[in-house]
Formats: sequence, structure tokens, C-alpha cells
Amino acid sequence: MQTKHQIQQLLFSAGVLPNKRLGQHFLIDLNLMRLLVNSADIHDDDVVLEVGCGTGSLTEAIAEKAGRCIAVEFDNVLAGIAKEQLAGRNNVEIINADVLADKVTINAAVVEAVQSARKKYRGKFLLVANLPYNAASSVMLNLVSRPVIADAMYVTIQKEVAERMTAAAGNKCYGTLSIFLSATGDLKTIRDLRPTVFWPQPKVDSAMISFVRSKAKADRIEDMELLSEAVGLFMNYRRKMLKGCTRFAQGILAEISNWPEIFDKCCIKATDRPEHISPEGFITIANLCRKLLAGKGKR
Repeated sequence: MQTKHQIQQLLFSAGVLPNKRLGQHFLIDLNLMRLLVNSADIHDDDVVLEVGCGTGSLTEAIAEKAGRCIAVEFDNVLAGIAKEQLAGRNNVEIINADVLADKVTINAAVVEAVQSARKKYRGKFLLVANLPYNAASSVMLNLVSRPVIADAMYVTIQKEVAERMTAAAGNKCYGTLSIFLSATGDLKTIRDLRPTVFWPQPKVDSAMISFVRSKAKADRIEDMELLSEAVGLFMNYRRKMLKGCTRFAQGILAEISNWPEIFDKCCIKATDRPEHISPEGFITIANLCRKLLAGKGKR
């Protein structure tokens, strides 16, 4: 792991400064890095994905425990520094790319690297990272639904994202991210983080959060894609009544004509608003939609 001074020296030698546009804030508190890695309980048969590896400080700590560490870094200079710092680590693969192919899809090269590593290492697949703000939500949503499923995630993120992760129905921060995380696993705040534990210091507080996938919870979801479509339909109009949202149904959900019956079977009022529907409520809606569509030969 690298101290603040060591990170500064590495950047100085490369002739660069932290990129504000990319939101580069390096975690410099070594005790917190240890806490993050220890909380993840990494073993030598685990595959760990790190997004935004920077100069490779956290990567080094992960590599000491993991079977395989796949570290992704968008910045060309930082990726080069990380490769030099970790040149002796045969269990580390650094991918110099945007982790997202677009705003909602994980880069195919990252997916391929994870899938390849999992053929050899049969333990857990974990996300352990100081997540870049602009990619955090999309990365986590992908890792609970498609195409590679994380067994657990241990991340530091801005407090705003942490609040969206843990928000309950009815909370102003409640949205797609909180619905899917709550629907598929269990969340815990490990530690609130002040700006002083990062360099350069961000203007906002952060948090260290854990997510552990629950098979019992995830198995309630009969069709993850259909759940995603249902949540998208209703949460895009979160303050409208449910019955009003159905007018905007597209794709496979446009085949549903008896929404009042679905709401009634879910014990949900058609006049309720999506922002007040629990994750369990959305799962029940999606499962009933699947049953009705299957009856029409559409699913």
C-alpha cells in the first residue's frame, strides 16, 4: 500500500496531477485500506475486481490475499504506474479501459477477464474498490444482475451514492440502485469517511459500504431482466400513480393489459406511487407479469 507521499512522488515522476474531471481522489489512510480488504475476507481462491485502481495502492493489498485480481483503470498514465508498481505480481491483471462500455453496460474485456479467472479460481467473486463516483451505480447494478454476478461488494463511495444504496421505499434517495441491492442481498455501512482520508480531499463525505448477496433473496426473482424492465417503467415516473405509469409500458411489458389485476394480486393500490413500493413489491409485480406473459407464450 502507498502513503500519500508515495502517491504524490509517483504522480510527480510521471509529470501529472490528479485529474479533477475524472474525480480522482486517492484513499491515503492505510488503516482504512486494511479495513476494507479485511472486511472483504479475501481468500486465495477468490477473484477480485477493483475498479479505479489508480497507482495500484489498494491493488497491492488485494493481490496479497486473492487468487486473481482484475484491476481496471481508465487513466492511461495511472494504469502505466500501476503496472510498474505491480510488475512482480503474477496474479494481477490491469486493464487500461473504461469499466463501462456505455453508461449501463460493463466493458466486454472486463467481463471476459472475470469469466476467464473464475474458470480457474472457484471461490467468491468480489468487488473491492474505491469506486469512481461516475461509474459507481452502474457497476454495482451490473454486478447484481448481469452478466457476471458478484458474491459480495466492499466499496468506498461518496455519501450520496451510499444513501442511494441503502435507502428504503419512501425515502427521497430511494431508486433503482437501492431496489436491486435490497432485493438481492444485505447492505451494511462499515464506516463513514471524512474528506481528510483522501488526497486530494473531495468536497463531500464518503462511506465504506458492504453488500453480501443473499441466495434466498435473489432466488425470489424469477426473471431478472423482466424485473429490471418493471422497475425502469415505474421508477422513471416515480411520482405518478402506478396506474398512470402503465400507459408508458414498452417492449414486453406493453403486452400486459390487465395491470389492475396484477396490482390487486400484489395487494398494491393502483393509486400508489412507485417511490413507495418496496423491493418485494416490485419482485411480486415482475413475477406476476412473467406468469401472465408465459400464458401468452411471450416468456
